Amino acid sequence: MPGRRAGKYKQCKMERVFFLAKVVFIGAGSWGFTRNLVRDLLTFPLLQDATISLVDINPDRLAFAKRAVERIIKEGNYGAKIETTLNRREVLEGADAVLCTILAGGVQVWRHDIEIPKKYGVDFNVGDTRGTAGIFRALRTIPEMVNICRDMEELCPNAILLNYTNPMAMLCRAMQRESSIQVTGLCHSVQGTAAMLARWIGAPMSEVDYVCAGINHQAFYLKYTWKGEDAYPLIREAVKKPEIYNQELVRNEMFLHLDYYVTESSGHNSEYNWWFRKRPDLIEKYCLHGTNWNPGKHAYILETYLSREDTWRADAEKWFERPIDLRRGNEYAASIINAYLGGEPFEFNGNVPNKGLIPNLPYDACVEVPVVANRRGFNSIFVGPLPPQLAALNNLNIAIEEMAVEAALTGNPRLVFQACAYDPVAASVLSLAEIKDMVQTMLKQNEPYLPQFKHINID
Repeated sequence: MPGRRAGKYKQCKMERVFFLAKVVFIGAGSWGFTRNLVRDLLTFPLLQDATISLVDINPDRLAFAKRAVERIIKEGNYGAKIETTLNRREVLEGADAVLCTILAGGVQVWRHDIEIPKKYGVDFNVGDTRGTAGIFRALRTIPEMVNICRDMEELCPNAILLNYTNPMAMLCRAMQRESSIQVTGLCHSVQGTAAMLARWIGAPMSEVDYVCAGINHQAFYLKYTWKGEDAYPLIREAVKKPEIYNQELVRNEMFLHLDYYVTESSGHNSEYNWWFRKRPDLIEKYCLHGTNWNPGKHAYILETYLSREDTWRADAEKWFERPIDLRRGNEYAASIINAYLGGEPFEFNGNVPNKGLIPNLPYDACVEVPVVANRRGFNSIFVGPLPPQLAALNNLNIAIEEMAVEAALTGNPRLVFQACAYDPVAASVLSLAEIKDMVQTMLKQNEPYLPQFKHINID
């Protein structure tokens, strides 16, 4: 079996032999992700005796993550073992799966991706996925992600890599292009939005089926059925209700005009096109009054992270004081790892290379499509061409991401500018000369975190 390590088996009371898995968390100080994903992993019998290896560069956060995992193991009466380290190479050898939730440079570096463009009139809500802000996050993160893959090629070449770090599409594209490691990116927006739409039409999720495809944060439900019948007429009726329309102003407007529902939240999607953030009146109308999570106001997520920097330790301590629920959550990672190590095959939406899966998007671009995980790894499912109005939007963002990935891998500052020149939000409010000046300022700010660039002058 791929990924298995010789001799790591356990004889149980029923005379069945269980494989002892090893799962490595890189960026384990990401408090919510780590504790929830470990909880999910240990709900599978195949993984209950696993070695959980936690890696982070922040000793304090790593210590809290270890305490959380120890509590989960104790309260679940699991046989899992835990190890921690500041150096991933110490624990990667023999790993079967690696999960990545890193933040390259930290919040105090990321903030400039949002604050500098704002001085030029470019308004971001989140700024971690695409556009000018997402591009600079990718420039800092891609080298580290490729280095993780290089370590895995040496120490655990059969392990799978599950990435939760943004910007998802650019990071996965770089790793899939540069490495032989099986990589996919996971995002909860597909299953989360599917459940939201089901609530809107009063359908139990157990009776809903869908086909969702496109690119990360901009995939669309090409089919959405309830008991085998097309549910889009019901969704259109639901969106006419003010209390539902107002939950997702941007996404509902996109649906009403593009005819298919997009996966990621309104705040994010307001950054991925020209229609909502180019004028103050449009921001006021569409981006400030949504009632769902992630309203579209400026720097919403950045403000959240900055406020947590001083309170995360106190918030973490509170978790240890209250009862915990050990039931499996809705993230895909644990089910994928269980399937790869011989458990039940599992279908999910993952970020994979476009090997003709969506013919009207570029070959080898990173697309988000249905994938089946099993003992062979990731088995992507053919989708077919997207409707042209959806392909147009995806193709623009893919073109930008391809330039950004190339720039990150080669250290080409002019290509960074050219990628940013096509950012829909920046291009809707700035001239080429103004974008160039903004990008040069951002390159200068990020210079200490861009060692792959021999120089940062655009000209």
